[in-house]
Amino acid sequence: CFYLLVAASCMAPLALVAEQNQILSEIKFDGSNKDEKTAGVWVDGQYVGFVKELKHDKKLLLLPGKHEILVKQAWYTDQRQEVMLDPGQIYTIKLEMRKDPVQTPEQAAQLKIVAFPVRAAVFIDEQFTGHVNEFNGPGQAILLTPGEHKVRIALPGYQPFETTVNLLPRQKMKVETHLMTGSITEAGALVSQQQGGQRPQQGQEKPSIF
Repeated sequence: CFYLLVAASCMAPLALVAEQNQILSEIKFDGSNKDEKTAGVWVDGQYVGFVKELKHDKKLLLLPGKHEILVKQAWYTDQRQEVMLDPGQIYTIKLEMRKDPVQTPEQAAQLKIVAFPVRAAVFIDEQFTGHVNEFNGPGQAILLTPGEHKVRIALPGYQPFETTVNLLPRQKMKVETHLMTGSITEAGALVSQQQGGQRPQQGQEKPSIF
């Protein structure tokens, strides 16, 4: 079991206490390119956000002790590291992510994700693909092989969204949704990296062709 504090507006008093008593430790990330800076981060099996947002008012604060840090990005091998933190320590993780030898087929389909919050994690066929903000702008989309794919959008504190898309060669499709607020336990297995899963939410938008 781990204790995780990501400083936010509603948690400002905790951040101030951390600075004053120097009990909590801070994790920083050093990424050299866009793919590393937009990679997803898990702490002790729990998704906490993407690299470039975990600073300033959202800096990653942990209780002292041993923690496992996992950084994932689509088309890259995972970077996993165990750290032993001392009270008040600032620990920097140098990201050195290497590309997987994955080939993109010429007949690839494109899937655009439009969802809120934009920092939510996107999973395709139970594999972390990135966060919403990477796939909702002009010219941004996920390249997928034609056929059926399971799409999951999840973030701690919100109810997850799930749907299945069946893509044709070179087809362009868009998935839109607005995650409903919920408890941290409702984010589901892929966010917490545990076994099991959540049922799709009812009443959410369906995929559309764009």
